[in-house]
Amino acid sequence: MDNNDLRLKGAYRYALLRAFSYRNYRLFFFGQSVSLIGTWMQQVAMSWLVYRLTGSALLLGTIGFTSQIPTFVVSPFAGVLADRWNRRRLLIATQSLAMLQALVLTLFVFSGTIQVWHLVVLSLVLGVVNGCDIPIRQSFVIEMVEEKEALANAIALNSSMVNAARLIGPSLAGMMISAMGEGACFAINTVSYLAVLLSLILMRITPRPVRPKEKSVLHELREGIAYAVKFPPIRDLLLLLALISLMGMPYAVLMPVFAKDVLHGGPHTFGFLMGAAGVGALTGTVYLATRSTVLGLGRLIVIACSLFGLGIAGFAFSHSQWLSLLMLLPAGFGAMVQVASSNTILQTIVEDDKRGRVMSLFTVSFMGMTPFGSLFAGAVAARLGAPITVQIGGAACLLGALIFSFRLPGLRAMVHPIYRRLGIMPEVAAGLQSACEPAVHPKGEQLS
Repeated sequence: MDNNDLRLKGAYRYALLRAFSYRNYRLFFFGQSVSLIGTWMQQVAMSWLVYRLTGSALLLGTIGFTSQIPTFVVSPFAGVLADRWNRRRLLIATQSLAMLQALVLTLFVFSGTIQVWHLVVLSLVLGVVNGCDIPIRQSFVIEMVEEKEALANAIALNSSMVNAARLIGPSLAGMMISAMGEGACFAINTVSYLAVLLSLILMRITPRPVRPKEKSVLHELREGIAYAVKFPPIRDLLLLLALISLMGMPYAVLMPVFAKDVLHGGPHTFGFLMGAAGVGALTGTVYLATRSTVLGLGRLIVIACSLFGLGIAGFAFSHSQWLSLLMLLPAGFGAMVQVASSNTILQTIVEDDKRGRVMSLFTVSFMGMTPFGSLFAGAVAARLGAPITVQIGGAACLLGALIFSFRLPGLRAMVHPIYRRLGIMPEVAAGLQSACEPAVHPKGEQLS
């Protein structure tokens, strides 16, 4: 770390942006921010293009399924590779492949030869790339910030980065689709990958010790799964994420249906709806970044999950654009606070030599279950309509929050000794406390 980094470290230590004291993280943040705006533009343009070409909610669900199902299959294996190999080089490879996919999609659209089956195949290709990229990227955070006390802030800033892009990207996509068509969004996304590739190339990463490959990939995969399943705090966090991803998150797949058929709007309406959820999510991540401790994250997960369920249920009942936008604010806030808080707890309590594998299971729970939910939501919406489908998802999220709240005291008791064994902050154990049970500092002081 050079003198400039040391000065920044002192300036940011207690600040909202304290993870920026690390040069590698600053590079990653700004490069990834540019790339993610393009990613959201492509995602919105893809959904709108599919619905414009087919008018089918079922095909929207199918595209969502094909773009996300590879995560369920390949992410666990990518987690093993993340624990074995150089994570920066792996990320350069995945980001390069994603840029190539966006380029092919751009050429198909501008040449006027695009067909629905092209979209399905290209979505599948991108799904495979993302399935490898996400767990590697999640486990790479600790290498950029180096110290665990900055990890929670880095995760919160990552989430704020994603949701700032989620706010900007769909809004830009709505304008670009109206003015120039979907192809312009795909072209911008292609170019945006250059920013993150450049940031990865410019990083100065301390080489991580290479772990001996004495065991097979399948053996290490089973070892990681057993580790997560046998430890209830990790298992329950992953199960709640899986439920939310299966039943709640697919509301976004049906967003074009709400924009066009329920609210009688166009691409601008679609962009505004996605942007409203992004505003809520961005607010949530800024809130998390301002927290100086992980105390209370377990309780916060319950509140966030409940807000998400109530938000999407209210959105499903609405026939007013303004009310729909209003309901998407708590939905976006709740979804992102739950995901980021779960990520923070998992990254803090997991053993370092299993980080990649646990984060791959986090990816499977968060992203890998969504395709099944997308397919289910598309099929149910085709029969019962999009509003009823999303209402069912909201009710399932509320039920999951209730069950998790009952388990918090027991989870806290299991997490309490982990910080001693792994050098973790004592607040982590307190973060899984129930609302009525105060946490106690090892020296006897109450953590409030």
